[in-house]
Amino acid sequence: MRRPQLDIQLKTPDQIEKMRAAGLVVAEALRRMREAVAPGVSTADLDAIAESTIREAGGVPSFKGYHGFPASICSSVNEQIVHAIPSPKQVLSEGDLISIDCGAVLDGWHGDSAITVGVGDVDPALLKMAEVAEDAMWAGIAAAARGAASGRGRLTDISHAVETAVRKGGRYGIVDGYGGHGIGTEMHQDPHVLNHGRPGKGPRLVAGMALAIEPMITMASPRTVELSDGWTVVTRDGSVAAHVEHSMALLSDGVWVLTAFDGGRARLGDLVTARQPAVSTTS
Repeated sequence: MRRPQLDIQLKTPDQIEKMRAAGLVVAEALRRMREAVAPGVSTADLDAIAESTIREAGGVPSFKGYHGFPASICSSVNEQIVHAIPSPKQVLSEGDLISIDCGAVLDGWHGDSAITVGVGDVDPALLKMAEVAEDAMWAGIAAAARGAASGRGRLTDISHAVETAVRKGGRYGIVDGYGGHGIGTEMHQDPHVLNHGRPGKGPRLVAGMALAIEPMITMASPRTVELSDGWTVVTRDGSVAAHVEHSMALLSDGVWVLTAFDGGRARLGDLVTARQPAVSTTS
């Protein structure tokens, strides 16, 4: 079943269960990569961890081969915002900030999530930016849950909540032109979810919608440049960036953060669907 205006794919509860399985594969891959991040580790090393984790679980990396992308993760370091290609030549150094974006498809359904991690001893201001991005992501997810529950929520309520949280957190650039998206049987579906904007616009937030919410912010200007590899997006002024993401689904009784081990309960409490156990057995 699809909503007509933007071709939004609405999922059944059973289909969302399948997306949850894919989301947990991504969560485990990101957990292992987070533990592996250290000075001297290359982004290719992290990519190998992701691919092996996904394939061990019976999944396939969503990113590998997607429009020709050659790897299982995007590994964006410092001024790289998104879509950076892993390389054995890109070795992490003390003080770096790396954003790792990972996707997996399992039984025909996709999961997609990103984390930003400090390498060793990192400037507290950079860690604060990463924290603000994460807070903004959760604010967007909470807005979606509340909007669906009220029956009055619109897509840009998410965008507005993300922007408001970023502005509250400090003077950061909000990257334009890149943002969240629908997710399901394809990694990228309608609708596009901006990280800024006025509330109350766009399609209604209803049960069955599955969205990836992904703020991307910078320490200074939000202007971007795409490098000659055709993938890597960097800040025009060289300032450091952060990128985080969770895939989530709306059900009749709440939200389910499909790529969070606890389904989002620690951050969202009773906004989380009863399908997610109160205490997660996965760590």
